[in-house]
Amino acid sequence: MFQKFRMTAAAALLALTIVSCSKEANTEQALEITDDVVNSVKALGFSTNNLMATEGGYIVEGDIFIPSNELNRSVDGKILRVGQSEQYRTTNLVTGLPRVITISVDPTLGSSYVAATDEAINRYNAENLQLTFQRVSSGATINIKAAPKSARYLASAGFPTSNGNPYGQVLVATRQIGTQPLNTVASILAHEIGHCIGFRHTDYMDRSYSCGGTYANEGASTVGAVHIPGTPTTADPNSWMLACIGSGMNRPFNNNDKTALSYLY
Repeated sequence: MFQKFRMTAAAALLALTIVSCSKEANTEQALEITDDVVNSVKALGFSTNNLMATEGGYIVEGDIFIPSNELNRSVDGKILRVGQSEQYRTTNLVTGLPRVITISVDPTLGSSYVAATDEAINRYNAENLQLTFQRVSSGATINIKAAPKSARYLASAGFPTSNGNPYGQVLVATRQIGTQPLNTVASILAHEIGHCIGFRHTDYMDRSYSCGGTYANEGASTVGAVHIPGTPTTADPNSWMLACIGSGMNRPFNNNDKTALSYLY
């Protein structure tokens, strides 16, 4: 039996349910989770289960970051459901195709994260998409950085902006995933990059499919949850965009993931 990382997709945050998750002194400027915050998150269409406060905003659904200044955004989300477990995208996608998306790794993360990032990039580029990924040292479109030391998730990211750009940051909790093998970290980073370019969780309809626990529908939210044609209407146990991943697990793109990537990009 393996421990589980709960991923939140902004591009997905992951929470590791092991003893090392014990709280540390929070040296960051912590936000409070008030009733108003809970109501605003609910109004945006996101689940309020395991809502976490972090620097500058809140984490929902395990790895999706919502800046605090967006809590009052108007709701215009779109939802199109077919089955119970399929690939889903947001309403906003990356535009200006073909396009090169550059990715940088903060030097403080070390060489193991560079290697994992290169592996994640290779997985995307092997699909011959209209999006090409390239690692650079600075000035990147997407920056991979360390999460606050108090983070209770594995990694987080957001969704594309309304002007067609990918979300620009992936945060990783080094104390949570620092001992994981390269392919696990690469799978986590590829998942968060997936959020950055517009993918939601494959088990969006019921995240308990990969995370365990009780039934939990993530909600369409303001960003939308649109089914990607050609992906299955039955359970998909190996998708790289499932909400949770087991410790030591490798999740390269399966055939349904490749269909979804090809359809969008």
